[in-house]
Amino acid sequence: MIRAGIVGGSGYTGGELLRLLHFHPQVEVTQITSREQAGRYAHAAHPNLRGVSSLRFIHPDALDECDLLFLALPHGTAARNIERYAGLAPKLLDLSADFRLDCAATYEKYYGEPHPAPRWLVRFVYGLPEVNRESLVGASYVSGVGCNATALNLALLPLVQAGILERAACEIKVGSSEGGNKSNLGSHHPIRSGAVRSYKATGHRHLAEAQLVLGEDIPLHFSVTAIEMVRGIHLLAHCYLSEPKIERNIWRLYRGRYRDEPFLRLVSGKAGLHRLPEPRVVAGTNYCDIGFELDDDGTHLVVIAALDNLGKGAAGSAVQAMNLMHELDETTGLEFPGFYP
Repeated sequence: MIRAGIVGGSGYTGGELLRLLHFHPQVEVTQITSREQAGRYAHAAHPNLRGVSSLRFIHPDALDECDLLFLALPHGTAARNIERYAGLAPKLLDLSADFRLDCAATYEKYYGEPHPAPRWLVRFVYGLPEVNRESLVGASYVSGVGCNATALNLALLPLVQAGILERAACEIKVGSSEGGNKSNLGSHHPIRSGAVRSYKATGHRHLAEAQLVLGEDIPLHFSVTAIEMVRGIHLLAHCYLSEPKIERNIWRLYRGRYRDEPFLRLVSGKAGLHRLPEPRVVAGTNYCDIGFELDDDGTHLVVIAALDNLGKGAAGSAVQAMNLMHELDETTGLEFPGFYP
């Protein structure tokens, strides 16, 4: 049995981790930390876990040794305390952006400050199983993934690996839980309700992760828009191909790349209400749904992807990576569909 702790367990990602791990047959969560919630039961922050988890939050200073620590902390916090965490557990899985990039200069460019622990960057494996599965098996230090970057990477990866993507322009629509559980001006109900608010038209920091996975040679642009949705990411990418294709070519390409991926589903029907991916369908799951439509000229391909930003975009991918770190079946604890309607 893997004895796991969750540092920063009162946030949305920490709560999603606790929910998933409670039903994992090989994991026992022994401690969850929160400065503000110390001494209170988990359901004080996560009411869906009332009667499910009997854990109480502890102060971070009371953290004890265990087999694995999930670090679900605000960006920059884990890196400033990485030596301490590494001394408490032989395996770490950090869900923030602190160790996703392998270059301190790139981190400073996108996050606006020097990295607090630059020598640790090369010790972490980027935790997207569909890209780094072999490196994740048995790994000691793994980073989480950015939710927007994950949608982008999974949507475009088959085209990039086939060498046919010339450029892409993407619009990503996100739910409010992406902003975390701390209120701010943008999350104020009169501002958020009914919103279609583009808050990052260019230069989103997740572009660094996309370039890490997809490379820097292909012109790639994406914008992020907040909409009235709690959980979920919807990506629509206009992809311009180097040569004309027919739909059968695209199906063959995506099926060939994702045929053996347990959490990638191709959704591209000719009829019906849900013939293309929709975030609502994957809410609460570790699935990423991908679909597409090819324009008449054969060189303009629209790719659509949907995932749960707290699931496949954060805690779900982390649990999948944890399974690989411990050489377990990577689907363990994650094999459930979403709810509908």
